[in-house]
Amino acid sequence: MSNSHMHRERRHVAAQLTLLFALLTFASAAAYAQTPMRIRGTITALEGDVLSVKTRDGKDVRLRLGEKVVVVASQAMKLEDLKPGDYVGATTQKRADGALVAVEVHTLSPTTKPGHMPWDLQPGSMMTNGNVGTVAQAAGDQQLKLEYQGGSQTIIVPTGTPIVTNVPADRSALRPGEYIFTTAQVGTDGTMTVQRVQVSRGGVKPPQ
Repeated sequence: MSNSHMHRERRHVAAQLTLLFALLTFASAAAYAQTPMRIRGTITALEGDVLSVKTRDGKDVRLRLGEKVVVVASQAMKLEDLKPGDYVGATTQKRADGALVAVEVHTLSPTTKPGHMPWDLQPGSMMTNGNVGTVAQAAGDQQLKLEYQGGSQTIIVPTGTPIVTNVPADRSALRPGEYIFTTAQVGTDGTMTVQRVQVSRGGVKPPQ
């Protein structure tokens, strides 16, 4: 093989490696830009499109409200108000005997992903999103069966468990002192943007 051919081969390999590195860098940046972060905390200010919040672990964060941000307010309900087919989520903890016990139950937006997955409300908690199958009485507590594609979970709901739905609200509900739950998209520059905010009303907090 001639020296000129070898140089061309090396330049070709180098170009391919450069392109691969650029693609990986772009993919990594794109993935980071889409990184979701759950925010729970108390509103300290709303200035224009920037919502300032002190998170439950004491951090001060600034959330940029999306142009078409949706605001919903929490409203208490009863478990028996849920009908078969309603789409809800339940945060649970596993009991010593393996049974799932609800920490809270809340109605869901139709766009929320169904399934049974780890959740960060409490250490070791799980989230089950699915359609209500049945609500029944069992050993002094109520049992809620949630069904989703590929599976189902039967959840014990003790008396006093928060059961919460959401009602339409607007930015005027985002007042200092109110408690919020939202999922922010974190940009490469660290900017956190939110498209949907759940806010407390009348002492009823977003439970999840």
